[in-house]
Amino acid sequence: MTDHDNAYEGLVDEDSHGQWAFGTSFDDPLAGVDTTVPDDVDLKALAAYCLMLGDDALISSQRLAEWSTRAPELEEEVALANVGLDLLGQARLLLARAAAADSAVVPYISDTTPVPSEDALAFFRTDSEFRNVRLTELDNGDFAMSQVRLLVFATWRLAIFDRLRTSRDPVLAAVANKGVKELTYHRDYAARWVVTLGCGTHESKRRVRDGLDHIWPYVSELFVPTDEEIALAKVRVGVDPRKVRDEFDSVIAQVLHAAELEAPTGKSVGTIGGRGGRRGIHTEALGPLIAEMQVVARAHPEGVW
Repeated sequence: MTDHDNAYEGLVDEDSHGQWAFGTSFDDPLAGVDTTVPDDVDLKALAAYCLMLGDDALISSQRLAEWSTRAPELEEEVALANVGLDLLGQARLLLARAAAADSAVVPYISDTTPVPSEDALAFFRTDSEFRNVRLTELDNGDFAMSQVRLLVFATWRLAIFDRLRTSRDPVLAAVANKGVKELTYHRDYAARWVVTLGCGTHESKRRVRDGLDHIWPYVSELFVPTDEEIALAKVRVGVDPRKVRDEFDSVIAQVLHAAELEAPTGKSVGTIGGRGGRRGIHTEALGPLIAEMQVVARAHPEGVW
């Protein structure tokens, strides 16, 4: 039997490092990047900020992955998967930066676990320890609703990342420089679908309008700053999200006008004691998502992948 007789043989072969499955080698994602933190930057605040942006990307990526085998067309399935992979890459870098800035944020697993710090943050925190905005964790709904959510999220995140390109933190600046190109595609992809559906049949217009009605109450949370965001914006490391509201509104208005839709006027979802997703208050949708995402890692905390 040759190596080509069994397509799955490579999945169980260990390499020289004792790893298996696709021969993956999980090097430090920040290797080669200048990780120097400016002297006047609070490391705990920087870690918290990177967790917020990293969790937004991680949870969004997990939701997009759920479209695999379920998208209406093969081409859209590939597109949604690629968007998810872009966000997963951003999440890995940002979670690694959070761990490097403040190791106390990394959950303890065991003295012998080989799990990298960014994986520990993804797979060994409880849902109340995640810092993503609630928009990202909502159930996918139908294709129209997912496109509305992607449009809103990518428009907001692109505005943030565009400003982060000049961050005094070299890692955030590097992540943003790469991310801007990705997010520009994400926004344009979703915008095209919202316009197509909005100008389509009566049914497609109804669905995209229903998606807007469901997503819109969660938009305001995107622009509520945390103490860490305000502090890091003052030292030109982070971005105060209130500063991007006008840009966000302008872009969304253009897309909705082209789609012959109007922005909903309903109330925003409330908070508990002024706390939302950034402080661990989430919707009921997050728990099942986290459970599915973490089940294998938690079952094999000493595993090498």
